[in-house]
This record gives sequence, structure tokens and C-alpha cells, in this order.
Amino acid sequence: MRFEFATAGRILFGAGVVHEVAPLAECMVPPGERRALVVTGRSSRRAQPLMDALVERGFHCEPLSIPREPTTDVIRSGTQRAKESRCHLVIGFGGGSPLDAGKAIAAMMRQPGELFDYLEVIGQGNQLVHMPVPYIAIPTTAGTGTEVTRNAVLMSPEHKVKVSLRSPGMLPRLAVVDPELTHGLPPAITASTGLDALTQLMEAYVSIRSNPITDGICREGMMRVSRSLREAYQGAILGTENLSARQDMSLASLMGGLVLANASLGVVHGFASPFGGMFDAPHGAVCAALLPHGMAINVTAMQYREPGNPILQRYDEVARILTHHPNASAVDGVRWVQELCKMLQIPSLATYGLTRDDMPVLIEKAAASSSMKGNPIHLSRDELHEILDRTFD
Repeated sequence: MRFEFATAGRILFGAGVVHEVAPLAECMVPPGERRALVVTGRSSRRAQPLMDALVERGFHCEPLSIPREPTTDVIRSGTQRAKESRCHLVIGFGGGSPLDAGKAIAAMMRQPGELFDYLEVIGQGNQLVHMPVPYIAIPTTAGTGTEVTRNAVLMSPEHKVKVSLRSPGMLPRLAVVDPELTHGLPPAITASTGLDALTQLMEAYVSIRSNPITDGICREGMMRVSRSLREAYQGAILGTENLSARQDMSLASLMGGLVLANASLGVVHGFASPFGGMFDAPHGAVCAALLPHGMAINVTAMQYREPGNPILQRYDEVARILTHHPNASAVDGVRWVQELCKMLQIPSLATYGLTRDDMPVLIEKAAASSSMKGNPIHLSRDELHEILDRTFD
């Protein structure tokens, strides 16, 4: 047995921990270099208290808004802005998009050459030459877990594909997960990000690259999603926050990031990444639409071609965790996920423009994706076609 487990240099979790960021940031840079690029979503309003606290400690804050998923052009321009502003610290505050953008900018600020020298698939894929500037990641949604991963997912509009900038050195110096920052998330975002977290936990658990450390984290994370995602969603609809449910989902999201960074994923993310490059769709909603069908096809493929595959038993265990029934089988787990997606009103992939004419190209891209390499069984093109076809039902 051999495995590696790597994560952010330090993780802070708990209600109110965002108030501890300013004094910790002060320790990350020399006294005369207190200039921070603060990367947020569409609006920087929610980050204003943090920026005010930084200013009180002598920082100059340079805000950068990322209204949509980060593109290669956005990273180029953001890196140039950070350099021109002489920033010595980058802080990402928001959902997966601003956190990935901040992570990529912090990495590129110290590298020679340009972004495509280091990008996977569409670039040269070179290793980073220098360590990134210090980076603090503060999520305000509960789904991506990017605050503890070593890559940043970027959209290349000209290639119509999402690719990663990846390096062990890109793990954030500090990850700050404050469940209170997720209070007030709309129902649809609560649903899609929560299902993204569940997909990451489940796929990492059945991945061929799982290990004893990630296994334990996956079990704990899936249990928290199973008991709290519905409650968090219903609270969002009613406008009455379930604090315990929000805490569970923030922790499950963090756990999803920990395991995806150390155990790989599978067929659902294999499809989700190229789908996001071809269509304008929330990543979590894409995972949700695919999850029950990816589960079902994986189980059927192993039952027919590899009945002795030990991961079949893992799907049974997933079902027991999700349903809380000691005799649940993999089929019960698939049914539970289907019912959850229906209750959370997850739209079909056709909602985002997918047609059956698009399926051959999407299948080809998914088959070559890095996530697919972690899937517990090699799926044929016909099986991949069946997964997509079922999303139209």
C-alpha cells in the first residue's frame, strides 16, 4: 500500500472563524508588503467586512470581481493587475469560481512565461517553476471544496473546454471554512453545490485511487449530506436557516475537497468537466443530473463484466450510509439519489442545451478526461452513451 495525502497548510473551520483572517494574513507578509488582491464573485459586498479588518491592520486591498467561471483571459488580466498593484497576498472569497481564480492568479504571479505554458490538455502542462504567493481561500458556498485542492479549473472559450492549472504548491496556505457565510444561499445554489459535494465524496469512495484516509472522510461526509442536504434546502426555501444543516454541508464540502485532491473522481466528473466547456451550466447541477445514472451504469457494468470487483460492495455501503437502512443495496442507493434530485428540482441536461447530436463529441471528451481514470471500471462508448441518454428521461 502506498498513497499520499496533501492539503492546505492550515484549515480553520467553525462559525465566525472568518473574523480571524485579518490577524493571520498579517503574519503571512513582511510589514512593508501589506497589499492584498481580494478576489470575489460578482459583488464584493459580503467581503467588505473582511477588507475593512485588513485595512485596519495596514493592508491595501485591491478588489477583483469574477462574475462568472474564470477564463484563461481573466487569469491573465488578473495576474497582470496583481503584479501592477504589487500585491504580496491573494485572498479568494466566494464560490468555486473566485476561489479557483484567486488560486490561479496567486500561482501565476511568480512564474516565468505565460499561462498556457502550465495548463493541462490545451497547454504545455509544464510544472510551476516557483511557489505561488501566499493564498487564503474562504468559501461562501458548500460544494466545490476547492479551498483544499491543488488545482484551479479554468474555462478556455476558444477551445470550449475546462482545464486545470495544477501543482502541489497551489494548495492554499490557509483555508477558512465558516458555515455562517453560507447562510442565505438561494435554494437552487444550496441544491446544486450540495450535490456536487455528495458526488465528490461518493466518486472518491469508489475510485480506484481511494486510500484508508480518504475512505474514512468519505463515509463521514456522505453521512452528513444524507441527513442535512434536504434540511438545508428546505430552510433556504422557507427563509429560516437550519444552522446545524448548514454546518454539516460546509463540512461535507470541505471533506469532498480533501478526498478529490487525494483519491481522484469518476465518470460523473468525467462528463461534467467537458460539459461545462460546451454549455453554460452550473457544475453541481450537471453532476446532480448525471449522478444516479453514472452510479447505475457503473454497478451494472461490474455485475456483468467484473462480478468479483470489491467496489461493488462499496456501492452497497454507500446505499446504507445514504438511506440509513442496514440491508440497503446499490440499487437502493441509486433510487435514493434519484428521489433526492427530484426533490431538489434538478433540471435535466437538456435544459442547458444538450441534444443527442452533441453526445458523440461529449462522450469522446469525457472518455479522455483525467477524472475518468479514477472510475472503478472502464466503461464502453455504449455505456457512456446510455448514461447521457438517461438524463433526457
